[in-house]
Amino acid sequence: MLTFILWLILLCLCWPLAFIALLLYPIIWLLLLPFRLLGVAVSGVFELLRAVIMLPARIIRGH
Repeated sequence: MLTFILWLILLCLCWPLAFIALLLYPIIWLLLLPFRLLGVAVSGVFELLRAVIMLPARIIRGH
């Protein structure tokens, strides 16, 4: 919602720039998509490592 409000403000101030931003947004989103997927994968690896390292402590605690 905030992005839309900012776009409306930009539309009022400089409409050619607002339309260029509107056209470029999907292209930029597609270019950044692999980095988001990489971030999800790296986060999953770190969670797996955390679970493996914390496993002995969880077994000793009994929970």
